[in-house]
Amino acid sequence: MSTLMGQRAFVTGGSKGIGAAIVRRLAAEGAQVVIAAQDMLSAEALADEVGGTAVRLDVSDLDAVQRVVSETGPFEILVNNAGIDQHVFFTKSTVEEWRYLLAVNLEAVFATTHAALPAMQAAGYGRIINVGSEAGRQGSRGGSVYAAAKGGVISFSKSIARENGRYGITANVIAPGPVDTPLLRKALESGGERLLEAMKASTLLGRLGEPDEVAAAVAFLASPEAAFITGETLGVSGGMGC
Repeated sequence: MSTLMGQRAFVTGGSKGIGAAIVRRLAAEGAQVVIAAQDMLSAEALADEVGGTAVRLDVSDLDAVQRVVSETGPFEILVNNAGIDQHVFFTKSTVEEWRYLLAVNLEAVFATTHAALPAMQAAGYGRIINVGSEAGRQGSRGGSVYAAAKGGVISFSKSIARENGRYGITANVIAPGPVDTPLLRKALESGGERLLEAMKASTLLGRLGEPDEVAAAVAFLASPEAAFITGETLGVSGGMGC
């Protein structure tokens, strides 16, 4: 497959889980991928595997985000995948935790987009794909700040789509439900089998999603076949958003 041949992609949080699946799928479609992550050991191994490039990046450092995107660009494809959740009721959370969750899940999306857009506008082409969450559309018990940030990603993406359609740039959101990743499995350690079954039951298909299923949706939105799709949120969640 080579629908993305000759294009360059920048993927945040690209070293593991959903991010690694996205990197592999975009590379399989022909894209040259820059993998931005904090875990350089995993990122460099993946870069060697797919013929990409690994860069160290803490997405909570917004100045670093803009610098790295500018220095490694330009890009035809921007995938904002990095994210972090916190399972705690709102009254038990702190201002410092709010700020960090917003920085990673929302403000980093601002920073990468701000840095990548000028070159896309000049080229008259671009694909911005932000990995949100069904929590951003439905809310999340024990994840209010995370849900607020992901809701912000959806609204921001719609606004970017409105501002940049005239440049041939699309901006869309993927909203995953529960996806079987090492991070999810670690979160399930405290809840055990009961929490796992509850997550499965929250989907109409009665199972967890797979990282490759999210990656397939990202690859579609990055492809020429999705040229007339912008400002949309695509649920990859087994029907949670119905």
